[in-house]
Amino acid sequence: MIEPWPRGRVDVLTALLADPVMMEHLGGPETPERIAKRQADYERPGSGQYAIVADGEPVGWVGHWEREWRGGRVLEIGWSVIPSYQGRGLASAATAEALERARVESALRHVHAFPAADNGPSNGICRKVGFELLETLEFEYPKGTFMQCNDWRYDLRA
Repeated sequence: MIEPWPRGRVDVLTALLADPVMMEHLGGPETPERIAKRQADYERPGSGQYAIVADGEPVGWVGHWEREWRGGRVLEIGWSVIPSYQGRGLASAATAEALERARVESALRHVHAFPAADNGPSNGICRKVGFELLETLEFEYPKGTFMQCNDWRYDLRA
């Protein structure tokens, strides 16, 4: 279901991150330069970034990364699936698999997801996978853009 992010597949990131509809809840589409930087970062071994694979091809992305949150270190997780593959449970299954990998790979205890409060599908994935809703808050992403997000937490030691 997930595999380390493949080399040279900037086309998949472009489909996910340059599309205004796909990026509606994330501050708008990313530039080609930003997407190229992500591709290079995601390709690095141990990056925590994975391709969601269906029908033998990458059709989405799921990944986790360390961040500072409320005075401590946590993992943050995110995901995205190309529209023609949405609604099949791929993001939920891939997120669950990425959490299991994080459980093995990370010494950190908590993983947070911060979907926009009005992003029903992403909040549904958090619920389905077993995250706990902590609060709704104003979140800055990308830098300079503020939005209402839900703070969901997953305990890797539970």
